[in-house]
Amino acid sequence: MSEVAAEERPAVRSADGPSAEDLMRCVHCGFCLNYCPIYLELGMETDSPRGRIHLIRALSEGRVGPTRSLLAHLDLCLQCRACQASCPSGVSYGRIMEAARAQVLTSAGRPLSWRLRALVLRQLLPHQRRLRLLASALRLYQRSGLQALLRRSKVLRLLPGGLADLENALPTIPPHFFEGKAVLAEPAGNPSRTVGLLTGCVMPVLYPHTHEATVRVLARNGCRVVAPPGQVCCGALNLHAGDLETTRRLARRNIDAFLEAGVDAVITNSAGCGAAMKEYGELLADDPEYAEKARRFAGMVRDITEYVVELPFKEGLRPLPQRVTYQDPCHLAHAQGIKRQPRAILAAIPELELVEMDGADRCCGSGGIYSVVQREMSAQLLENKMRAVAATGAGVIATANPGCAMQLEAGLRRHRLEGRVVYVVELLDEAYQAAEERQAP
Repeated sequence: MSEVAAEERPAVRSADGPSAEDLMRCVHCGFCLNYCPIYLELGMETDSPRGRIHLIRALSEGRVGPTRSLLAHLDLCLQCRACQASCPSGVSYGRIMEAARAQVLTSAGRPLSWRLRALVLRQLLPHQRRLRLLASALRLYQRSGLQALLRRSKVLRLLPGGLADLENALPTIPPHFFEGKAVLAEPAGNPSRTVGLLTGCVMPVLYPHTHEATVRVLARNGCRVVAPPGQVCCGALNLHAGDLETTRRLARRNIDAFLEAGVDAVITNSAGCGAAMKEYGELLADDPEYAEKARRFAGMVRDITEYVVELPFKEGLRPLPQRVTYQDPCHLAHAQGIKRQPRAILAAIPELELVEMDGADRCCGSGGIYSVVQREMSAQLLENKMRAVAATGAGVIATANPGCAMQLEAGLRRHRLEGRVVYVVELLDEAYQAAEERQAP
């Protein structure tokens, strides 16, 4: 990077920037290179994990400013954490990248695009009423026939800035939303435990059936399921965008809501949410009022697949004769280290054939809002993923995260492949329901 480019904007320093200890842990061995989806596509050192750490270190030390070129390399990162999971030195790459983005976002040289991104996420995701209003408008657009008419007329191709691609990637809005209430389910007999379900932001409006399946599965396994009314969005996407202040505010509200509810565990069916909440202890480590509560809360968080395998969930399963392939969500496999449990659930369902795809734990290109802000790279990663899916011959793609589900559904449409995308917990619920239907008179 030239000296002229480095001086385009002032150096960046912030209390929320990456720590020197985290940055120094990277020994630039290069072991991460073969695990980074972006490096594998581009082969550029500056778009590798160790290359980005080098740039972030220079930024933090004031040797360079937040130039357009430098920020482009940071922006191209998926934050999939495949590098972190494979690093022999234990580099906390996710924490470094989030802190670096926060450092830039609070600096005088922050780009307008980053500010707008953070503003939109801040004004939309924590507000369920706004999300439902937007989803209702999209549902009307889809169900009124206007979407089909516009697509047939090819008018969408005239829209600027790749808006046609974004419209084509819109998920189908379900006919109803998930209606949360204080008590979601009471199991038959005495409950063995009480768990709290994170209802989240997009899950209630895009995947209400997944929440419903999650509640049924938990209740069938003896859990009383509640949804503390004070809970809000987990803040994962705000965190990835570098908006740490909003994330901390949301984290405090969730901690208060779930701890006051006295639950035994906090259950999530969204990999990104689970990863973010399991790191609330780090997020609020310097908050004297919440540090201890945040650590306690983080220790209670469980992904639904992680939680279910600890229960006697295999009892009463009926056959589901389906050929299924599983896509590892990045923040489940790499951030939380959960790979075995979803596969154990699928393997337990009689007559379900699990066929592993090539690179099942390689990112599909969703990356939260990555598919919106980095459309070209996201599309390339999705194309690679759909080739791997097609090679399995599976008619069902199982996953465990809303971003992955939306991306894979878009991939099926774009590549005109037959099949459906479901959550692992939904397949388990289907097996339970098949058993109940068989027992019915």
